[in-house]
Amino acid sequence: MPNSKRTRATGGANVRLAADIGGTFTDIAVFDDKTGRLNFGKALSTPQRLVDGISTGVAKAESDYRSANLFLHGSTVAINTILERKGARTALITTDGFRDVYEIGRINRPDAYNLYFQKHVPLIERALRFEIKERVRANGEVLIPLDEAGLIALGDRIAALGMEAVAIMFINCYANPGHEARAKALLQERHPHLFVTASHELSQEYREFERCSTAAANAYIGPKVRRYVGEIDEHIRKDGFSGSFLIVQSTGGLYESEQAQTQCVRMLESGPAAGVIGTQALCRTLGIKNAIAFDMGGTTAKAGVIYKGEPLTTGAALIGGYDKALPVQIAMMDIFEVGTGGGSIARAEDGALRVGPQSAGAEPGPACYGLGGTEPTVTDANLVLGRLGADRFLGGEMTLDVEAAKRALTSVGAPLGMNATQAADGILRIASTAMSYAVKGVTTERGLDAGDFVLVAYGGAGPLHAVAVAREIGIRNVIVPGAPGVFSAFGMLFSDLRYDYVRTHLMSLADAPFGDIESIFQELEKQGRDAIASTSVRPHQVTVKRALDMRYVGQEHPVTVELPLSVFRKQDREAIKQHFDDDHLQRYGTSAPDERAEIVSLRVTVAGLMKKPPQEKIGKGKAAPPKSAFAGKRKVFFDGRFRDAPTYRRAELLAGNRIAGPALIEEHASTTVLTPGDKLTVDAWGNLVIAVAGAK
Repeated sequence: MPNSKRTRATGGANVRLAADIGGTFTDIAVFDDKTGRLNFGKALSTPQRLVDGISTGVAKAESDYRSANLFLHGSTVAINTILERKGARTALITTDGFRDVYEIGRINRPDAYNLYFQKHVPLIERALRFEIKERVRANGEVLIPLDEAGLIALGDRIAALGMEAVAIMFINCYANPGHEARAKALLQERHPHLFVTASHELSQEYREFERCSTAAANAYIGPKVRRYVGEIDEHIRKDGFSGSFLIVQSTGGLYESEQAQTQCVRMLESGPAAGVIGTQALCRTLGIKNAIAFDMGGTTAKAGVIYKGEPLTTGAALIGGYDKALPVQIAMMDIFEVGTGGGSIARAEDGALRVGPQSAGAEPGPACYGLGGTEPTVTDANLVLGRLGADRFLGGEMTLDVEAAKRALTSVGAPLGMNATQAADGILRIASTAMSYAVKGVTTERGLDAGDFVLVAYGGAGPLHAVAVAREIGIRNVIVPGAPGVFSAFGMLFSDLRYDYVRTHLMSLADAPFGDIESIFQELEKQGRDAIASTSVRPHQVTVKRALDMRYVGQEHPVTVELPLSVFRKQDREAIKQHFDDDHLQRYGTSAPDERAEIVSLRVTVAGLMKKPPQEKIGKGKAAPPKSAFAGKRKVFFDGRFRDAPTYRRAELLAGNRIAGPALIEEHASTTVLTPGDKLTVDAWGNLVIAVAGAK
């Protein structure tokens, strides 16, 4: 169990250590507030004991746990547990008569003409869903008291079945959580070994299916996440860490590791969210309002959006995609993910070449890693086409096996009449198209024009493919930040403590009582301030943001509208309506200014701001890169043939340097590819700013 004795960290803590565990690599960023020193480390992930990969990365970053005041962590363990269906044996307890809400869902059929469509499969089978007598009305009034004797008997039955976790979801508990709270207390008192979660602790919104799915997901991953976080906490404290252990939430905000062990579902997208936070920090430095955060690692590619200077978030997400329809109703970064990464496996299927979503991961990894992998991957394709240097991978720490990559690519290409080079080229083309879907998913499908955005590319494989993805969807400019291979870990250093609350309270905007609205907002804000005050971290400032979920009368689904605090002070209904109309127009391409609107839910975000690392400028140079930056030429495949392409050491480049494609810019954990016609400029902070050739 986590050590309860710990120092109180402040916004001016000496050393912050951030660790991001991905499917293939574990990334480390270490920042010293006093000296301004920033170090990075990258190591292969260790699936059998993930903390070993963290420790290796920390050592490579020339640091240790003992010197850190804050340990920040993001991980894919929660989301992977759901996607791989490797969670705990879980039972569901719900209101009498509502046992099948979880399975019926919304009856979505995303593709009406797909004869092979399969409905979502619940995480909890029907035989393990149980009903109990209780009922609360939508206004919070108790209609049928909780059957405590029946609940106790049911708890004994569930324990006898060998369950590890229990999810509780009672109808209308968002209006009055008393029955859920009592049921959880009874179960925990009698069966302390069970991981018990109640839906109102995660969501106080209406929509019983979404709340049920959220509670089920939290219980399903709970035991595994609790063990995982607890093991890391125990390990780092044995090695001398005595500060605050914070986890990155799906919003990009931070919360205590103890909270993560009970509200596990809030960390589903912790790693990708940190990358979006890092992109926001970069945009603020460069004065960019609109940007796409494009993160390609070893297993997946993800995209998020910075719009008007702020990351776009959502109040719910569908795990596994729209067709799977397993919703999680919590605040999270609006991120679209596709199963295409450096380790994505290519295969010949039905006479065609396909890539992903299966990944070689860290073990055995791509064929070229020489760790036992034999199947062709995107990384193997990049190596054979000359985009990766066999002797320069991870700064030369790891030598890649070109012949193994060729053998793997030949095996997949032969059935299709392709040689290794042709197969590799086809794999990269398919991967670029697949990754463009992630970018479109957070722009075009949200009513935004991707061409109006800058693409910020990071992750170990992001800079390799960024230009191709940008050209695919008409983006004219790409930025590769410093240390892109560990950028998500770096982004954690810019995260703040954050708590999000929502309360459903349906009312017409025309006669909405501002007194009631203000009372609810103040109650939610107090919860957030109290939560921050209870942590071991002392932020230098606490901020509050308010939003309303609104819809036109007669609509089913609302739009979340962020509002300045001034509209509530002035009780300005017209301003609220105007904000709603504008947001509806942006999202759906239409609005109805003359139609009546109603408020569905009230949202609050309370953040405890922490000190951020400074963005430092680099030395100035001339247009031509210095001779020390030139690292020779090698044959690289572009436009159907191999060409001589110069390679450059990024660490030696200076502000103002210009490079024309084709060219490669290499650094420890990534390589940036410039295709013929692309033009790169190094800006004052060392970012690689690329004008994409042929972008529409």
